[in-house]
Amino acid sequence: MKKLKRLIIVFLVISMAFVSYVAIVNRNSKSMTYRQKVLKSVYPALMLFNKLTGKKTKVMEHSEGTTTLRSIHDLSVHLNDGSELGLGTFKGKKILLVNTASDCGYTNQYEDLQKLYDHNKDKLVIIAFPANDFKEQEKGGDQEIADFCKKNYGVSFPLAKKSIVVKGDKQNEVFKWLTYPELNGWNDQEPTWNFCKYLVDEDGKLIKYFDTAVPPLSEEIVSAIKVDE
Repeated sequence: MKKLKRLIIVFLVISMAFVSYVAIVNRNSKSMTYRQKVLKSVYPALMLFNKLTGKKTKVMEHSEGTTTLRSIHDLSVHLNDGSELGLGTFKGKKILLVNTASDCGYTNQYEDLQKLYDHNKDKLVIIAFPANDFKEQEKGGDQEIADFCKKNYGVSFPLAKKSIVVKGDKQNEVFKWLTYPELNGWNDQEPTWNFCKYLVDEDGKLIKYFDTAVPPLSEEIVSAIKVDE
């Protein structure tokens, strides 16, 4: 009986400490569900776990001499405000395309994506593609997603209209280009989870794929963006 009481006390202490930690981490969060606050709080531990285990940290790149059969600059993105953005607008800049979700353990990557964007606006554009493809972690509508990203992470880079990013008949046209080698010249890797990242160079060629757990501010991504400096 005494052991049970000790266990209950320990459990209560740990629970109270965790609740306090969640509250501190999310003191500036707005319009977040408690689930989203918890996910944001455990993000550092999740990234450490992935770093130690190598889970979801795959990096792929094109080989020398790879020919892109069609430039991504020929495509357009339907944005979440109803407008259309031609990717040809970004000739001369690199483009990082990321499939995103609001209720994912990796949602906090929005913060570092914004930092990456702020630090490299002269040579990089980031476009987020919200999708509900993995465990239904993006159930909200376009306006709800935009409000969430702006209020909690200060996102100012373009947000695409919510769509499907995994392979299939309804796959987003941009992600179809990113994941079929007959279109991009070499890559057939579709997103394995939320926050996979595809890097396109200044000429509209796909040059890198980064799996979910590769942080936006990692050396792998930062050096790939600055390689031509």
